[in-house]
Amino acid sequence: MDRKGLTLIELVVVVVIVGVLASIVIPKFANTREKAYLASMKSDLRNLVTAEEAYFADSIAYTTNLGPAYRTSTGVLGPTITLTGDGWTALVGHTTTTRTCAVYTGSTALAPATKEGAPQCT
Repeated sequence: MDRKGLTLIELVVVVVIVGVLASIVIPKFANTREKAYLASMKSDLRNLVTAEEAYFADSIAYTTNLGPAYRTSTGVLGPTITLTGDGWTALVGHTTTTRTCAVYTGSTALAPATKEGAPQCT
C-alpha cells in the first residue's frame, strides 16, 4: 500500500519535541521582556536627570513638576520626585513588573541607586 501521511507515533514525537522547545523558549522570552521594561525605566530616569539639570540651570532650583518638559514612556509609572537639601531623588515603576528604579543627585541616596546620577533598579 502506498499511504501518505504521518503515523500516530510520529505525530506524538513531533508534539513532544515542540513542547520541550516551547518550555525552553517561553521563560527566556519573559526574561527578555523584563529587561526591556527595566531599560525603559532607566532611560526615563536618565531623561529626568537631564530635564532636572536643565531646569536647575534656568531657575537655580530643582522642581517636582517639570510639566511638558518631561514625559515617561508607555507603562512607566511616576516619577515620584522628592527634593532634598542639596538635590533630589526620584523613583519609577512599571505597570507590568514589581521592580522599581531610582536615581538621585546630591548627597541623599535613594535605594537601590548607589551612584549619583546613575539609575539603578531592584
